[in-house]
Amino acid sequence: MCEICGRRFTTYEKIEVFPLMVIKKDRTREAYDRGKIEAGVLRACHKRPVSMEQISSMIDQVENVIFSEADTEIESHEIGRIVMEHLKDLEEVAYVRFASVYREFTDVDSFAQELKNLLKKNKTSRKKNEQEPN
Repeated sequence: MCEICGRRFTTYEKIEVFPLMVIKKDRTREAYDRGKIEAGVLRACHKRPVSMEQISSMIDQVENVIFSEADTEIESHEIGRIVMEHLKDLEEVAYVRFASVYREFTDVDSFAQELKNLLKKNKTSRKKNEQEPN
């Protein structure tokens, strides 16, 4: 109520949401679009034993990381890095497919090196799991 004239009124509070902006390689900006991540992951997982529920859950996890790390802007390469981290745990072939596009391998040697790194990591984690008591 207005203390001067005695009129009653109502106020509404509204949360102002600013869209997360993605900084592309060419330094242009565009609004974040979950669909772009989804399309890339679906292409990487094509004909792989990964369900839509697994993909959706993984993208939810990726978004949780993105929105916790970013304030109002995030670079596209950071989104790619986060997606790759999660894809590596979900499905290795899909990870390699995604990495081949994301990292823009220029030759077979750089692609082979990425595969070697993945195999080395897998051997290390398998040894660690075998050594841990149940």
